[in-house]
Order: sequence, then C-alpha cells, then structure tokens
Amino acid sequence: MEGLIPESLDEALEALSERKFIPIAGGTDLMVRYKRWKNLPPSFPSLPLFIGHIAELSGIEKKDDEIVIKAATLLSEIEQSPLVPSILRKAISQMAAPGIRNMGTIGGNIVNSSPAGDTLPPLYVLDAKVVLLSKNERRCLFIYDFITGPGKNQRRDDELLYEVRFKVPKHTHEMYRKVGTRKANALSKLSVAALASSRDGKIDDFRIGFGAVAPTPVRVKSIEEKVKSRHVSELSDDFINEIVNEYGEWIKPIDDQRSTALYRKTVALRLLRAFLLQLKPV
Repeated sequence: MEGLIPESLDEALEALSERKFIPIAGGTDLMVRYKRWKNLPPSFPSLPLFIGHIAELSGIEKKDDEIVIKAATLLSEIEQSPLVPSILRKAISQMAAPGIRNMGTIGGNIVNSSPAGDTLPPLYVLDAKVVLLSKNERRCLFIYDFITGPGKNQRRDDELLYEVRFKVPKHTHEMYRKVGTRKANALSKLSVAALASSRDGKIDDFRIGFGAVAPTPVRVKSIEEKVKSRHVSELSDDFINEIVNEYGEWIKPIDDQRSTALYRKTVALRLLRAFLLQLKPV
C-alpha cells in the first residue's frame, strides 16, 4: 500500500498544504471503513499520510490549569495516565479490546466523529477544545462545535488535529455508562457521561452528554442551567420529570442493527433520571 511517511510535524503539514491526504495514526477505524476483500489492501480515496510515529503528536501533560493530550496519543496511554480525569479513563477502558486500545488514538476517535464515539460524551462534558494545525494557521474549537454530523467535522483538508485540551472540573458526582451488546468489543447502543457538583446543599455545576442517540453527541446547556443553582431539596419528582421530558425532545435516536430507537431513548432517559436522583439527599 502506497503512502507518505513524514519525518516531522512540519513535513506532514507541508504535505497537506500541497495535496489531499488521509491522515492515519492507529488506523483502527479507517482500515475497517476502507477494507476490501481478503488479501487486498484497503481502498483509500486519497493517499494515506502516516502520522502515528510523529513525536510532536504524542503525549499527555498539564499546562497551567489544563490537561493537554496530543492527537496521536494511544488510548491505552490515556487510560493509564493519572493526569486524565476518571470519566474519560473509564470510557476508554470500555472501548473495544486491549489490542485496539494499544493501536487506536484519541485523535482518530474524535476525527472519525461517529455519534457512538466512546470518548465524545466525556469530552463534551469536560468542555474539551480541539486544536487544529495547518501550515499557516492554528485553530481552536470546542469539540461540540467541531463535530457537525455523523462522520462530519470542521477539519479542513490541509489541517491535522494536533491536540485536545480541557480543564478538570471540581465535581462531587460522576457517572459514565456504556450500554452495549457485550462488555467488550461492542459498539455502543448508547452512552452517557455526567458530572455534577453539590456544595452546601446547592448544585453549582451540572453537565451531561449522551452518545449514539442523535446525529452528534447531545449536550444541552440551556437545560443544564435549569438544574444549576437549585437546592438539592428542590429536586422533586415533578422537577425531575420536567428535566427528563425536556431532554426527551433532544434525544432522537435511530433504529439500526445494534438497537432500536425506542430502547436507546428509554435507557438514556432512565440513566439521566438515575443521575439526578444521585444528587438528592438520602
């Protein structure tokens, strides 16, 4: 299989400025998407640009008050890093199998932009930003602005996803649930990531993101604001029902080979209700 193997990040960006390539780091999504019959190489629509070996694209560090993860960092490295918040590590620990996590990268999962992408709901609730580089420009976008539809995002042909960065919120409640046919090697039927903070009886932070229930992951800040500043004693059954019903207007899954729309919506809203109940005093 033909392809270009740049020696550095600058060389990769130079190549992208001259012609269209398909960047490949781990290839765990792309090799499946473009596979052909047995013993035939994948049929890529553009020449592959192999970037998984580039040192500038790998690593995890803390810069000031942010965690920075370079795009070609292996999922298994992120899963094991003490710098990474548990909600993201937990999501990664349930992805595929160890062999895939030892090849796949966080950048690949983001750029693949599947509604069922396992890292996406945690990154949504972490208010993660993605940094894109081209030869002459650096752009920074919130991840929920970057992803625009199933398999679609705002990366231009001359750009590479360089890193993802986020602040780690100080939360008192956390939930991550992935619902799949099996515990391993299964695509999500749906997933839910949630963070909240309750101090002195008041909810001062509430974030929840849903995966595989709409064309893109779902996070609705206007509904989150209705929960914030509430005293936990105000989380009545009526109020919780109101919040669940409002999210029901945003959760619009489809029927496919993995699940039905009805199942996805029912379970997603039940997990939302369960998380809200966690915030109530015992």
